[in-house]
Amino acid sequence: MTDKLLPPVEFVVLTIAKTAVANEKYFGELDAVVGDGDFGYSLARGFELVVRDWDTFDRTDTSTFLRKVAVVVTGRVGGTSGPLWGTAFIRAASAAAGKTEADGATAVAMLRAAIEGIAARGNASLGDKTLLDSLSPATDEIERQVAAGSDGPTTVRAAAGVARATADETAKLQARRGRQAYTGERSIGSVDPGATAVAVMFEALAETWPAGF
Repeated sequence: MTDKLLPPVEFVVLTIAKTAVANEKYFGELDAVVGDGDFGYSLARGFELVVRDWDTFDRTDTSTFLRKVAVVVTGRVGGTSGPLWGTAFIRAASAAAGKTEADGATAVAMLRAAIEGIAARGNASLGDKTLLDSLSPATDEIERQVAAGSDGPTTVRAAAGVARATADETAKLQARRGRQAYTGERSIGSVDPGATAVAVMFEALAETWPAGF
């Protein structure tokens, strides 16, 4: 794998992939509280292939690259996570069509498209105790920062703060989607693994975001 400075979209995807692999045990432990504990394992198995095959991905444009990532994730990540994360990358790819790289407005559009795809595929809404409860507010913050003219590091740090705060807030919610939903009120009191994974990924991005982006 090359060590050169990656374009922003590639940097984001690689950071997500490495974070998913590095946090396999932690994400699994979160899921085991009221779920079946396979979330960390499933996510890591898909994203480790993204890392392994990184240099083989077609980078003709941003959309082509993201579609390849989507194919790998969908084909390898098990359970409900594969279709959800795969759909997110596919929808983001569609929003990036014709782009060789993404500016702030395009990044927001890609995230919005991903959110809509996840919501449709998972039949989920805000408040259902899913990754949307962290991803959507974090995207709102990115949009605010972009509109204010903030630089990349400031924007990502702000989004990471919102992602963490809203992920922690999911402990107050009752799960209404996924396997956790079967536990009813027992799901109250523990954070949602998907929302927390989003927060951890944003924090990883904030810690390593290049100053030039």
